[in-house]
Amino acid sequence: METLTVIREFLHDRLEVDPAAIQPETTLEELKIDSLLLVELIFECEEKFNVIFERDVPTPKNIGELITIVDEFIAEAQKAKQG
Repeated sequence: METLTVIREFLHDRLEVDPAAIQPETTLEELKIDSLLLVELIFECEEKFNVIFERDVPTPKNIGELITIVDEFIAEAQKAKQG
């Protein structure tokens, strides 16, 4: 599953945001994502991708930055599992 899809589904379920309105350039502020919701979203990504993010997650400004951060954590976790 793609990271953007997970984010869209989560925000649609939690905030009733139209998934098509969630684009990489959309800011967290525009979506009304606070720090607590961001943590919940990170937990959702951990669960969906079956990984644990081993370090603190920097605060992204927009969905594109969030996707990059999550994808980097997934790659790190997969690399650690391999070896």
